[in-house]
Amino acid sequence: MRIVVVGGGVLGTMHAWHAVQRGHEVVHLEREAEARGASVRNFGLVWVSGRAEGPELATALRARQLWEEIGARVPGVGFRGNGSLTLCRTEAELEVAEAALATASAATRGWRLLSPAETRAVNPALRGSFLGALHCALDGAVESRVALPAVRAALTASDRYTWLPGREVRTVSPGVVDDHGETHDGDQVVLATGAALSGLVRELAPALPVRRVWLQMAQTEPLGEPLTTSVADADSFRYYPAYDAAPLAGQPQPPVAAEHAMQLLMVQRLDGGLTIGDTHAYAEPFPFDQLEAPYDHVTQVASELLGRPLPRIVRRWHGVYAQCLDPAAVAHRSQVRPGVWLVTGPGGRGMTCSPAIAEQTAEELAW
Repeated sequence: MRIVVVGGGVLGTMHAWHAVQRGHEVVHLEREAEARGASVRNFGLVWVSGRAEGPELATALRARQLWEEIGARVPGVGFRGNGSLTLCRTEAELEVAEAALATASAATRGWRLLSPAETRAVNPALRGSFLGALHCALDGAVESRVALPAVRAALTASDRYTWLPGREVRTVSPGVVDDHGETHDGDQVVLATGAALSGLVRELAPALPVRRVWLQMAQTEPLGEPLTTSVADADSFRYYPAYDAAPLAGQPQPPVAAEHAMQLLMVQRLDGGLTIGDTHAYAEPFPFDQLEAPYDHVTQVASELLGRPLPRIVRRWHGVYAQCLDPAAVAHRSQVRPGVWLVTGPGGRGMTCSPAIAEQTAEELAW
């Protein structure tokens, strides 16, 4: 079978991966010279801990397994099963962590509640003041800026994979015609176009139940020591559905964090720098400029948890991702023409769940 994949982000790349692994020929098109959307503007988190019970958690668990397998075969993706710590600095936050441990899926997620001393034993770089931490052993990370080229290089070695950047698709039929006037025939087409929801996507799916979300992030100079786990502050309890059983409702959020729907997430890159963030904006039009108050907030919180000044920020950026509005769906998948499927809207779980979402597509389409 010959499969055309449109979209060079992580979701499109994982569809190409599964198709090639199943023995099919893949033509992979991307409108930019290299993926430049949400797939490279994120933490690289493989984040199991906060996922909702049911299909979302099952998808994340399967994706975690797949990322480990892909990382073993393609070392360039930088996969590491480093786990995470969500730090609790108040009694209200600690109560949410304790309630999470009482849920049926706590053991499945690899959760345990650590004392301050136990937390520092797991991650000695955390020298700030806190009451404890929710540890998730299953969380991991990849290097989002370099993972996709590494996967493509491995696919190219199969002789069944063709990467065509700088090609914007104009029509689908189920083969596709790009803006160079070239036709790429395929038995099936997968459109994984990320947050690009206008133009061809709108023509094919005018009532798409997907919204766009805007966020800000940053990266620092090297920390100078290992940050052995990914780190979150307890504001993450407000945004991840795994903690809905005992929501962090009785504790006011700092005004800047509330205004921008913020949490602190902090991941160390392989070069020693820290990726920090993030914010969430849901109403378009989105800002075109970077806002400094959120950076001030995450810098302060990160410094307090580390017990030392945060290294100097050397990069700032914003990103936009697509989020499916159906709470029962991990992503939106629909047949928009005979032989043509649109897969989009994984939201903030795109880097985490894409390997498993693509695997589900492969199974549904009988690859």
